[in-house]
Amino acid sequence: MTQRSARYAGLVTRLAALLLDGLLLAIAVPALALGPPQIWSAVLGSAPGWLKAGAQVCGALLPLVYFTAAWWSTGQTLGDVVFGIVVRRNRAGHVGVTRAFLRALVGLLLPAIWLLGMVLILTDRKRRALHDRLFGTVVLRKAVELPAPAESGRPAAQITAADVTAGVTSPR
Repeated sequence: MTQRSARYAGLVTRLAALLLDGLLLAIAVPALALGPPQIWSAVLGSAPGWLKAGAQVCGALLPLVYFTAAWWSTGQTLGDVVFGIVVRRNRAGHVGVTRAFLRALVGLLLPAIWLLGMVLILTDRKRRALHDRLFGTVVLRKAVELPAPAESGRPAAQITAADVTAGVTSPR
């Protein structure tokens, strides 16, 4: 693997991050959609219809808001943070709010096509899935800052997450 292609996140890492995000949302969505009416019922009696409907709408919108806000603000969902990857524009860097929203919307409305499109990661030099090509994004391994030993006086080294897992302790 060349140093240039090592910057791009692979299929397994991306699927693992997506799985973690899915598990988090599988807990958060029902908690948001059902929790407030249940709490109301436990404290004050029967929950009003507006509260039930509002909680259901919020629960339904949570995945779209989660992915949009994460990719727009930092380029990382919680799953991405755990696996050390970040979504960026091909050349411009940061993903804008419109692009993040559309990327999330397509992924949530067409999950089968989204997942099948990830097979392209195996053949693309930049490891782009179909949705990455469509929205002009790439998924990179995030560099990890490690401080140099105090006695050396050297600046912190830039080492990728892949280097850390491979046991590399000095920059290339």
